[in-house]
Amino acid sequence: MAYAYWQNDRTYDRACFDLFFRKNPFGGEFTLYAGLSECVKFIQNFRFTDSDIAYLKSVLPPDTQDGFFEHLRQLDCSDVELYSIAEGMVVFPRVPLIRLEGPLGVLQLLETPFLNLINYASLVATNAARFRMAAGPNKSLLEFGLRRAQGPDGGLTASKYSYIGGFDGTSNVLAGKLFGIPLKGTNAHSMIMSFASMDDLKCRTLQPAEGSYPVEFASICERWLGEVCKLCDVLKEQTIKGELAAFIAYARSFPKGFLALVDTYDVMKSGLVNFCAVALALDELGYRPIGIRIDSGDLAYQSIVAREVFTKLGESLQKPWFPKMVIVASNDINEDTLLSLNQQGHSIDSFGIGTHLVTCQKQPALGCVFKLVQVNELPRIKLSHDIEKVTIPGRKQIHRLYGQDGRPLVDLMQQMDEDPPEQGKSVLCRHPFEVRPTRTRQECTVSTSI
Repeated sequence: MAYAYWQNDRTYDRACFDLFFRKNPFGGEFTLYAGLSECVKFIQNFRFTDSDIAYLKSVLPPDTQDGFFEHLRQLDCSDVELYSIAEGMVVFPRVPLIRLEGPLGVLQLLETPFLNLINYASLVATNAARFRMAAGPNKSLLEFGLRRAQGPDGGLTASKYSYIGGFDGTSNVLAGKLFGIPLKGTNAHSMIMSFASMDDLKCRTLQPAEGSYPVEFASICERWLGEVCKLCDVLKEQTIKGELAAFIAYARSFPKGFLALVDTYDVMKSGLVNFCAVALALDELGYRPIGIRIDSGDLAYQSIVAREVFTKLGESLQKPWFPKMVIVASNDINEDTLLSLNQQGHSIDSFGIGTHLVTCQKQPALGCVFKLVQVNELPRIKLSHDIEKVTIPGRKQIHRLYGQDGRPLVDLMQQMDEDPPEQGKSVLCRHPFEVRPTRTRQECTVSTSI
């Protein structure tokens, strides 16, 4: 297309494109707008390199005129104007997220990059916001999706925009480095399984938080295990010694951040009591353990039992902090899982969510489109037998109108030459496609424009 524009002397015709979507994702009522910052970076750095030109020469028809390649060599976005809704805003169908004005040939080249940068970013941010709403405002949400994401770039993008959508942290270390997202994580089943017995524990000592000399930490853990088993009515012989050894090894490395995975073998008969023993040993040496993660089984039931155990031990041993330890749940959690857990009742403080968050399994794409709406001051419209694909022509300004109670009422699209709405005055609003009733009149208070 760029070559056709150039040959027909249309490259520098003044054009306007709108980027928008037609339906909210996941069958929902809103979309969270994301990806704008990457679009800005893209146009700031948009150039064709010598390597790019050489490759294009090799794939375009041999009779392509040399002047076109010289034209590409000089092309940039210095004459492009970008108008956008603020990133992170809640947005709705048909409302332009981005309006681009500039040379027709240049804007056409921006179509695919902009759609790529906005579609997935907004989709995963919206998905994250829906998970946040399902979990509630007081639960911690951790993004664990890197290993299930569509490649490393998809994983990094998911980490960034999940955080924008309301998650509290990520297990993606590179995302933490690049974007300042808090890093969260625990040990894996493989580490626990790598310890077969206490004999595999090569280092048994730990320096107390306020002491100068290391003490025999493993022996303290074994002593506490006997006490915990008595209080919890669990046979000490049923506990897995390799699991205890793994917990001790992990606690030695992270005495201030001990959060252990307890479902490798048996949560109730081994994992939970082994964790409590190591947690109490850490407390004896002046450290405060964080909690546990459960990655399988009945998450609601196991979390309630774990909380009961923490409460019982806290009361019996006069450790008021013990019942407050964190319980993290994972295991292929989706939005419906969170809603179900809330209905059942649970004692989970934090959720580690991966696959269903980053792959957006309910809906794999948002469906943003990039449509020409004006060329050389002449509005353009795309017609279709499918009413959803008919575009709204012309350059538009967008105003979000608020009612007297401060709540948003409607996003109003106007032509650029129309007077903007005024505070306290009536505004005639009409849906561009759903025209029943034929007229709607609403008192609106204008607070701001997008």
